[in-house]
Amino acid sequence: MGNSLKTFLKHTAKDFHNQSVNPPVVRASTIIFKSMQDIKKTQNKYLKDPVSGNFDYGRQGTSTTYALQQILKKIEECYKVYLTPTGFGAIFLGVLSVVKPDDEILVTDSVYSPSRLLTETYLKKFNIRAIFYNPNDLNDLKSKITKKTKLIFVENPGSNTFEFQDLSKIVALAKKNKIYTAIDNTWGTPYFLKPIKLGFDMSIVSATKYYSGHSDVMGGSLAISKRVFKLVEQTSKVSGLRLGPDDAYLILRGIRTLDVRLDKHQENALKVSKFLSKQKKIIKVFYPYKKGNQNYKLWKKYYSGASGLLGFKIKSKNKNSVLKFVNSLKLFGYGFSWGGFESLALYQTHQALGKRQFTHINKDEHIIRMHIGLEDPKEIINDIKQALKFIK
Repeated sequence: MGNSLKTFLKHTAKDFHNQSVNPPVVRASTIIFKSMQDIKKTQNKYLKDPVSGNFDYGRQGTSTTYALQQILKKIEECYKVYLTPTGFGAIFLGVLSVVKPDDEILVTDSVYSPSRLLTETYLKKFNIRAIFYNPNDLNDLKSKITKKTKLIFVENPGSNTFEFQDLSKIVALAKKNKIYTAIDNTWGTPYFLKPIKLGFDMSIVSATKYYSGHSDVMGGSLAISKRVFKLVEQTSKVSGLRLGPDDAYLILRGIRTLDVRLDKHQENALKVSKFLSKQKKIIKVFYPYKKGNQNYKLWKKYYSGASGLLGFKIKSKNKNSVLKFVNSLKLFGYGFSWGGFESLALYQTHQALGKRQFTHINKDEHIIRMHIGLEDPKEIINDIKQALKFIK
């Protein structure tokens, strides 16, 4: 990469032609050429080098989306990056690219609930079967591999319950059995974890979250290895999934401060998680704050840091009092998504968790998800402290 990632993010994609530190927003459906021969030359250049940014139609992108692709290609250290209108669009593109009728997919049981809906329900109509494995048991994953297994889909850490998996062992297992691999890396982003370098074929990030950082734009990125390029390229062409230049510009603007924001999110989340771990009403904290346990070891093995998203489990027979706790938080917003500058809190219903096989939550146990924002951590902690008194 040359310069450090921190320096690269601040100095890339400048527009010296217009003397701007950011590239222009180029909106285009029709891309005009000087002649028919010029069109053919551009098409040939793209065929020869599909990461070159030679486009003949706006659905392929513009110079604005290409600038974002190039930044993400550098930080992901991958062959190519595809941009989609949402994070889930990147999941859809990745999964649909490598499977066909009669295939099987192995999916981590603690996967994002829309990903579960896609793999478990929607793909049934194409006779593609999803089998869910225990994220805490590599042997369970091994035992479920068959000759029909085409893809192992990992989300690390697991959605809402934050299980960390032994990623290099999963990759080795997949390579041994000639199975494709994909990982949802939205929590860590390539700032903390580079899945393609580990051997994954596809790395998915919801750009809506930390790439944007300002809760005002949606997008997704699918970083790939060369091994799956032809498959993803074909699916990308027929799916029509494309990120618009205005959204690409906002994500590009936000990503300049990805490192600064994530470092601060981590600092704040670590302080909050340590506070939560000392509260009697909280029986478990889902964040790699405590040395020695398995989740911490697996996080430390692969990640250079942790983001601002965490969860915790409350034990109470009075659900309404737990909801009162959440509703009494004054510095936290209540809403879906995360990764912005602000703190958010959600009570995780069983529906939000999805129909899991390996996550066991008793009736008197409640999971809360928090995104710890960039506010003063002392004030965040004081806010949580005043709200905890409502739990009975």
